[in-house]
Amino acid sequence: MSRRPARTEPPQAADAGGEHRVLTVPNVISFVRLAGVPLFLYLFLVARADVAAVVVLAVGGTSDWVDGWIARRLRQVSRLGELLDPLADRLYILAVLIAFTARDVVPWQFTAALLAREALLLVSLAVLRRHGYGPPPVHYVGKTATFLLLAAFPLLLLAATVSATTAVAHPMGWALAWWGLVLYWVAGAFYVIQARQLVRAVRGRGEA
Repeated sequence: MSRRPARTEPPQAADAGGEHRVLTVPNVISFVRLAGVPLFLYLFLVARADVAAVVVLAVGGTSDWVDGWIARRLRQVSRLGELLDPLADRLYILAVLIAFTARDVVPWQFTAALLAREALLLVSLAVLRRHGYGPPPVHYVGKTATFLLLAAFPLLLLAATVSATTAVAHPMGWALAWWGLVLYWVAGAFYVIQARQLVRAVRGRGEA
């Protein structure tokens, strides 16, 4: 967590570096992932098309790393992409948690633990914003936790809807889910520590 979140740059500086590009391949992938969130909710909660919901979840989870890889490969990294990728991750996680809890795929305690971490992160982001900082860079621990959770959810859904897969998918899904939850909180602690250090630095400069 040694990287410092950049303060908001003047529009001229961001445009000069190509960071305000919108229509790039990784950004289009992120937009498609975002569109998959309401599609999953409709398939799972309204249409009760569980197999199709599994497919949407699997595609959304596996494409999580694709947009980042393509952005680096094609040199299409943009500020919008840096915001869309974690936004899509969080929306997928929140949508799945709400839907899974509603249909008893996961217990409410698991959902509460993840939502509490999200609330902690929101408070940290609000504090950083108050002191002139944007969102901190995505930490690899947080990215790993997100990957584990997005891999666990299709397996848990598969185990709950296709009885022939339960013996294998259920333990695999929960193993990934619990590891994802632990790392999610570890990453959250890193963000809080970083936010605290930045705030102290700002206050120290003010006192000086």
